[in-house]
This record gives sequence, structure tokens and C-alpha cells, in this order.
Amino acid sequence: MDSRHYHFEGDGPRIHGNAYVSREATLVGDVTVESNANVWPGAVLRGDVGPVRVGRESHVGENTAIHVSTVGERSMVASGAVLNDADVGDGVLVGFNATVNDCEVGEGSIVAAGAVVLGSTAVPPESFVSGVPASTRPLSETNLDAAGLFEAYSTGKYANLAARHEELFE
Repeated sequence: MDSRHYHFEGDGPRIHGNAYVSREATLVGDVTVESNANVWPGAVLRGDVGPVRVGRESHVGENTAIHVSTVGERSMVASGAVLNDADVGDGVLVGFNATVNDCEVGEGSIVAAGAVVLGSTAVPPESFVSGVPASTRPLSETNLDAAGLFEAYSTGKYANLAARHEELFE
């Protein structure tokens, strides 16, 4: 076991054999990283007072902090983001340096870079969330090409990139 993987009160990280977790990421306690997911250097996933789950084919960027949260399948949590007691649905993009605290983000939503989503917020599916404090509106009311964004930041591309960094990942 890598020195950055720690047990807490009997629970230890579980990493699927097809997942990529950087040797420079820190995983503590009840943390699950599912198939084809990737966790980049400097990320801290802390499942001490509750579990952390990173879903299949999801991406957790550099220097991200995730505490007692769930990231759905095929979702992307960009570098520097903070998730605390959050439930992030499938196919969600959480932008660079965004903060998602004590809330749910519905499937297919986009949280803009730098957004601060305050506690007890329930973001409906296919929403765009931006600002400090964040406001929410339907993606259909924006001029964003959500499908294009999801394709451009496809987590599959990150899994392929992770595979090319042989010395950085387990």
C-alpha cells in the first residue's frame, strides 16, 4: 500500500484494478475509486466521518479536496475544486476552483469555475451554476454547448492520459 493511503477506524481505501490513482494523491478511510476513474496528484479524498465515492470513468483533478462526498459516473471535478458533504450526479462538470458544500448537484449539470455553491442547495438536473454565491439556471437557457463541453472534457480522455503517465499512477 502506498504511504499516502491511510486507514481510519478500520476503513481503508478501495481502488478498482482499472482505476488510476496518482501516487501523490492522499486517500484516507472509507474511499472508493471505481473502474476507469482517475485521481490526479495533490488530490485529497477523506472518508473519515463518512464515505467518499468516485464513480466509474470519473475524473478528480490536481489539488482537489473531497470530503464525505459522492461523485457520480462519468463526472469531472476539475483541479482545485472542493467538495464537502456533496452528492454530485452522473455526467456533471465541476469547474476549476469551484466549491460545492453540503448540497446535491443534479445529473448533467455544469458548475462554473470559481462558483461557490452554498449549503443545502439542490441543483436540478441539467443546470448551469455560476457565481459567488452561486445562482442556478437551466442549461437550456444558456448559450453553452453542454454536449460539446462534455465531449471536450470527456473523462475517457483523462483515463487515456493517465495511462500514459506510467510513473505517476498506480
